[in-house]
Amino acid sequence: MNISCMMKTVIAAFGFMLPVTAACAGALTGQMDRQPVNVQALVMFFLFVGLTLWITKWAAGRTKSRADFYTAGGGISGFKNGLAIAGDFMSAASFLGISAMVMQVGYDGLIYAIGFLVGWPILMFLIAERLRNLGQFNFADVAGFRFSTVPVRVFAAFSTLAVVAFYLIAQMVGAGQLIKLLFGWDYLYAVILVGFLMMIYVLFGGMTATTWVQIIKACLLLAGVTFMAFMVLYLFDFSFENLFSAAITVKTGLALTDGKNTEEAAAIGRAIMGPGGFVKDPVSAISFGMALMFGTSGLPHILMRFFTVSNAREARKSVLWATIWNGYFYLVIFIIGFGAIALVLSDPELRSPLENGAGAANMAAVLVGKAVGGNLFYGFISAVAFATILAVVSGLVLSGATAISHDIFNMVLCKGKASGEQELRVSRIAIVVIGIVAVILGIVFEQQNVAFMVGLAFAIAASANFPVLLSILWSGCTTKGAVIGGTLGLVSSVGLTLVSPAVWVSTFGFSPESVLFPYSSPTLFSMVLAFVGVWFFSVTDKSKRAAIDKAGFPAQQIRSETGIGVNAASVH
Repeated sequence: MNISCMMKTVIAAFGFMLPVTAACAGALTGQMDRQPVNVQALVMFFLFVGLTLWITKWAAGRTKSRADFYTAGGGISGFKNGLAIAGDFMSAASFLGISAMVMQVGYDGLIYAIGFLVGWPILMFLIAERLRNLGQFNFADVAGFRFSTVPVRVFAAFSTLAVVAFYLIAQMVGAGQLIKLLFGWDYLYAVILVGFLMMIYVLFGGMTATTWVQIIKACLLLAGVTFMAFMVLYLFDFSFENLFSAAITVKTGLALTDGKNTEEAAAIGRAIMGPGGFVKDPVSAISFGMALMFGTSGLPHILMRFFTVSNAREARKSVLWATIWNGYFYLVIFIIGFGAIALVLSDPELRSPLENGAGAANMAAVLVGKAVGGNLFYGFISAVAFATILAVVSGLVLSGATAISHDIFNMVLCKGKASGEQELRVSRIAIVVIGIVAVILGIVFEQQNVAFMVGLAFAIAASANFPVLLSILWSGCTTKGAVIGGTLGLVSSVGLTLVSPAVWVSTFGFSPESVLFPYSSPTLFSMVLAFVGVWFFSVTDKSKRAAIDKAGFPAQQIRSETGIGVNAASVH
């Protein structure tokens, strides 16, 4: 296959994303003011960029094959991979988005932290080992182990690209707002810079560079948030009661300033300590919780990391370490969110950057850093936040490029006969295309809360990828059931998201009365629809292919639980 065909593969694979996402461009109002250049932050920023570029150069020298590019050769230890996975999860959505959500609505912001965390036991006990034993480069290898290759890989590729698209939006918006706040650069140039650096890391360093950038960034971020949480508690005598009381007082005072009467202002102040600030009804609460809990097991860039370790035991250790680091991180980020209310919202000078559009609220965490550590720590935590975004974006782009080059180009179009060089060439073209799409999406969705956008990516992952992955546990599942069920989950989750209030009203600008789906998350409906689809179309499938699928279950079970034959299948 020539270069022209390769380009067509990449563009055709990604073309479906643009109409859906670009359609959401409307009604974005408000611009965050450009800020004066922060010298300390600028120095920290260039130090980090220099370090990561050196890592990329080092990693490029070690990247010789497909396995090196996609999975770092499978030589990462469980401990290091756990840190890298935690780094993937401690993204812009977690660090910037959750702290901003807590600052805005208080207690309800905790739903993200709990939801993100409780998904890990599912990953550890049901999927991690089986994933490592059955797959080679991505989750499509696992789903396609006993099913017909073409339909399963086409579904997996499009599902992966949909999740990557929504996840990329959050990261690019966070990066653009951060650089705009720190350096006074225009948002457009900030997003382009992020896209350019990300492409360099992935193009030349592959998974090795991405993993080491994640590990270094995870260590720096854990140290940074620990210092911030310690200082917030120190300023309130290590008393949660004092911290929460101060936060209630600040919220009450702001409500009085906005013209509320004393009784209304007091109610608004107390509301941050109870549910209902973000999730308005039980259906939305259950649906949102399901998205965060089960979506973890369907995120393509997280699943891909289980192929960077040497065996199933290391894969299980990866999840254990990732759970520990993430659990600690989400505990302290909740403290930082309330610290933002008590320290940032109470100070007019610190608060001013947050008053210029909805997207500006994403900068709450870095402003807490300025409040507790001055300009030097402000520069440090800003550089770490930028590193967080770059590392996560790199992992996302790599998983999207793998779906195009490995699944669509090699396994579908070339019937698995493409050489490693051809596949890598397509992968690098895909990285450039995805990088350009990421920049466009970052510009279009400038004013969105980054945590919310990631919540939508989790909803798609839980509704499309997770039900198909669980098919490895059911002997009766067939190709027809897995593909139709997964497609129902993918289409319904994206469709219901587009007609929900968050997009239909807030982004499209239609009236609240015209909303077609009244809940904030589609997962309760789309995930159930996917499972019912997998079951119904499997039990009613009497084709010859169904008989082959069912006959292949014992071999798949032995391989998934023992790892016998895994070395022959994985060129690590």
